[in-house]
Amino acid sequence: MSKVSIIAAVDRRMAIGFENKLLFWLPNDLKRFKALTTGNTILMGRKTFESLPKGALPNRRNIVLSSNPDTVCRGAEVFPSLEAALRSCQKDEHIYIIGGASIYQQALPFADELCLTEIDCTAPKADAYFPEVSSKVWQEKSREALPADEKHLCSYAFVDYVRK
Repeated sequence: MSKVSIIAAVDRRMAIGFENKLLFWLPNDLKRFKALTTGNTILMGRKTFESLPKGALPNRRNIVLSSNPDTVCRGAEVFPSLEAALRSCQKDEHIYIIGGASIYQQALPFADELCLTEIDCTAPKADAYFPEVSSKVWQEKSREALPADEKHLCSYAFVDYVRK
């Protein structure tokens, strides 16, 4: 089976977005995202794909989920369901689920690990949230706490969880 990781940046309330945009601009989070996902497969919903400023992300296999059979996403493969998309992956493929909220919810039972950026702030407005990370299911594997600075308005931590 392929390795499935979920990657997201969450605020104190587990909020992840507002009006199809990220809540925070954290350059180090974006660098981590690029370092982890480059050379691997990224899987996302159609709205997340449409939110990418330049479309499909380079040097990655881009997979988009859409229930509309006419959906075309340039530079990406489109599948009607998470299960169909996962079946298309090779055993040695590392798949990163990159959003949005409903895709995270669907993918949680399939995930081997969570790669979260936990932001020590609360976004003023949010309309998309990450599912609950239950301590009965997930165990913290590593945490790298970083302070606020001139490029990062809030302190944050890169936290990896593994399934118990």
